[in-house]
Amino acid sequence: MRVLLAFVGLIGLLCPATAAAAPPREVTPVGAGFYWGVASSGYQSEGFAPDSNWRRYVDSGHTQDPYLNSVDFLHRYRDDITRAKSMGANVYRISVEWARVQPQAGTWQDADFAFYDNVIAAIHDAGMRPMLTLDHWVFPGWELDRGGWRNANIVTDWLANARRVVDRYARYQPLWVTFNEPAFYIVNELRLGDIGAADAPAMADRIIQAHNSIYDYIHSRQPGAMVTSNSAYATGVNVLADIPIEDRISVRMDYVGLDYYYGSSLQHPPVASADLLSQPLEPDGMYYALRYYARKFPGKPLYVVENGMPTDNGRPRTDGYDRADDLRDTVYWLQRAKADGMNVIGYNYWSLTDNFEWGSYTPRFGLYTVDVLTDPTLRRRPTDAVAAYRDITAHGGVSADYRPTRPPAFCSMVDPPSSCLTPVPR
Repeated sequence: MRVLLAFVGLIGLLCPATAAAAPPREVTPVGAGFYWGVASSGYQSEGFAPDSNWRRYVDSGHTQDPYLNSVDFLHRYRDDITRAKSMGANVYRISVEWARVQPQAGTWQDADFAFYDNVIAAIHDAGMRPMLTLDHWVFPGWELDRGGWRNANIVTDWLANARRVVDRYARYQPLWVTFNEPAFYIVNELRLGDIGAADAPAMADRIIQAHNSIYDYIHSRQPGAMVTSNSAYATGVNVLADIPIEDRISVRMDYVGLDYYYGSSLQHPPVASADLLSQPLEPDGMYYALRYYARKFPGKPLYVVENGMPTDNGRPRTDGYDRADDLRDTVYWLQRAKADGMNVIGYNYWSLTDNFEWGSYTPRFGLYTVDVLTDPTLRRRPTDAVAAYRDITAHGGVSADYRPTRPPAFCSMVDPPSSCLTPVPR
């Protein structure tokens, strides 16, 4: 706390606060054409995982919980897509898992693609636009045997697969995400894989090379395509500051995809912990994260690719927040950002259902909760946020007279010093 106070005092001396416009009496809907989506990823939700880096990490005992078959999206995808549509979603994000469509080096079979053929067709037939992630931290076991991202030839292998995915699904006019949170991808490989710190810069270089190459290929197959690599926005400074991937792909990024979950402020200082449940939730930080990217990439559309809140096995949070209030509060700040001129075009809730959170089933993010470890039927049970999201999509946001359940935090640290010196008006 003393460090934060000293920091705020210093920036206050260096940069006088800028007067902000008065808050609006009402918030306006986001308007037609806005993307309201839900998100998931292959390994986290599909079950029946083929051989991959993550399958091996789990099987070797490096994770808290066994994988089992997650929430079995592999066989329940039609019902889950119907759930998303019933809430008014018009985007459904999935990943096309490289390990599933190319289980052996050098060969692809129509049968390996059959699952994704059916899923993407079902999303399209439901009137939703697919958002397809090419790499959500998972690659085939045979690629790991070749050295994974330590092997320079992985780029050639990765592109060979990605081009096949693009060729197969470009006709559905999907939104594209090349790499999910590439900096955290590197962190996970450092944590669980066999790369060392000295290998991290090379992994970043290879991800950048792969992104830039597939970007051009996507546009050759799908004119007018929208392509990004989503960034995980961390409190105080973008996590990619140390590995400036987004700066090196910005000319091949049609929209800025950002993931925002947690904030911090003088009221709620940052928590130095990997425990997701201990991180403070400050929905007003969404405004500052969007403002950061609007300032950094002027003119580029902004899309919140992931946002949500964790609970401890579905139990009420100790801070008193429920999922519906957090969702409504977050959407309020998204509407405020759009009203203030930020070109926000979409929002995805992470996630439609609870899933395997990279080693544990304890953090629950789902609009529908699923007790993987205790309920063999994997029944989807709606949380209070299902009705809230349905109302939001129907009306283009929260109601005009809505006010967040919590006021903006004092001196948010999401984008210092701007978020402290030019706070959003209360």
